[in-house]
Amino acid sequence: MSRFTERLASGPPLVGDGGMGALVSSAVPRLRCPEEANLRAPESVLSLHLGFIRAGADVIETNTFGANRRKLTELYLEDEVVAMNEAAVKIARDAREVSGSDVFIAGAIGPLGGPTKDRAAMFAEQATLLEGRGVDLFMVETFYELDELVAAIGAVRSVSGLPLVSLLTFDEDAQTLGGVSAEEAAQALADLDVVAIGANHGAGLQAALRALERMAGAGKPLAALPNVGLASLAGDRVVFPHATPEYFGEFAAHARELGARIIGGCCGSTPTEIAAIRAAVDDERSPRTRLVVRERELVVRVAEPAQKTLLERKLEAGEFVVSVEIDPPRGGNAQAMLELARALQSSGHVDVVDVNDNPRARARMSGLIASATIERVVGLETIPHLTPRDASIAGLESMLLGAHAEGIRNVLAVTGDPPEDGDYPGAQGVYDIDSIGLSQMITRMNTGEDFNGREIDAATSFFLGVAVNPAADDLELELERFEAKLEAGARFAMTQVLFDLSYLESFLDRLGGTCPIPLLVGVFYVRSHQLALRLHNEVPGIVVPAHVQERLRDAGANAGETGLEIARELVDASREAAAGVYLIPPFRQPHAALDLFA
Repeated sequence: MSRFTERLASGPPLVGDGGMGALVSSAVPRLRCPEEANLRAPESVLSLHLGFIRAGADVIETNTFGANRRKLTELYLEDEVVAMNEAAVKIARDAREVSGSDVFIAGAIGPLGGPTKDRAAMFAEQATLLEGRGVDLFMVETFYELDELVAAIGAVRSVSGLPLVSLLTFDEDAQTLGGVSAEEAAQALADLDVVAIGANHGAGLQAALRALERMAGAGKPLAALPNVGLASLAGDRVVFPHATPEYFGEFAAHARELGARIIGGCCGSTPTEIAAIRAAVDDERSPRTRLVVRERELVVRVAEPAQKTLLERKLEAGEFVVSVEIDPPRGGNAQAMLELARALQSSGHVDVVDVNDNPRARARMSGLIASATIERVVGLETIPHLTPRDASIAGLESMLLGAHAEGIRNVLAVTGDPPEDGDYPGAQGVYDIDSIGLSQMITRMNTGEDFNGREIDAATSFFLGVAVNPAADDLELELERFEAKLEAGARFAMTQVLFDLSYLESFLDRLGGTCPIPLLVGVFYVRSHQLALRLHNEVPGIVVPAHVQERLRDAGANAGETGLEIARELVDASREAAAGVYLIPPFRQPHAALDLFA
């Protein structure tokens, strides 16, 4: 048994240190990462260690949380992996020697920050470097994904027998961002070779206490090292709440009462907070004020009657579906859009309208909001497009939940036009996920979970559509992505604009002869040879075959009539080849879509 393990098992709780990374970044300007200070400003790192030791810390963590090869490679610091980790341990050991205090040095190992096939090797490499310079234990901390934490523990154990403390980060509901509850995490970690488990970072002190309460039944020593609270931005600075030392003393008293054997802080916590923890531990203080530990909000779930959309019913019945694609307005007045929707509905030829989501990356009224307005005011069913280009994962989920509450059920998940085509030069898309990830998100929401697998208060019931391009340049890639969309839960598909259905026939042959979900073919009513040339030569993904271009060119002044004839031919051919069509009318003439039925 190591000296640390013996100390962990007896005597008062050990006091940890505070938020090294945030403090280093504040003290040393223009760091690419906090760990770079180990080489550029070692005196600053030493000073922070000494501050925590003087405040009463029994355990200090090396400034190596993000010093793994993957993260440093992203910052062009891969050549400094060895030097950065070794310097961090040396600085911590120097702090111990200068202070004259017999503190334990924990080698901090954080998550890799993304998937990688070599993650075991990267964790093992960092652990080897830290042990080689003389750490007493490992603090494998601030993990959001239980699977990655388990992998990190296994990797460290493959190269070292030092004591290991494993920490996940939890929200107010005692769940990780990956949707793992504190109870589930504790059960999984209890069987591994770790000396303590617990919570660090996260949503603040009360969130850590809630997680600790849920982990107590696993039989392992517990650790709690939370953030001061939720961070915010003040200009370019990250700031934390002004938590009082008294509040931290109360936290320490509660943590001790729950059985915590290591109590410290994380982001936002300074020597002042650590001194308050030290005092509470030394005084064997009991809680004076019962901290409110947030319970999960109770929601009365009302089961919605199973209702299929008109689109879904028609596709299931084998009825040919006609949609017209429309653009939302570029201003705040929706009257013209609503008048168009009324005209399309009253024609008797149009079943639904599909509504673009900021086409050409130009800012318009939200496609989801526009669709909800059409359905509420006109009563015409819609298929709103949704792209992950303009919103984060949380933003997409938020918009979808709001749209669902407004009655939207059909959704088409699309990649979206690249942002450089839009109104804001130099703008970049968000793209936390692609259209496949968006499809997975919607399917998970239909099962009552968010994108990360966390439970939502009520499941959605979206009818999910996806885009496919039978005329893609890289047909193998298109097939691969389409199959991934099918696996993600797609229920129907809408093709890229086609001017020749032979592309669809070839695509279906490659797919096995038939499509497993209904297909709506995109038909663009083109009125001029010039537009056909532009579409073929300037718009990615659209192919206008030579014979179609020649027909429009040879038609001369009658190109409009020829374009109408071509569009009608495609609609008629689609009745045999597909489940329906969606019509793109001539530019700025949306009512012209009805010409196809005149």
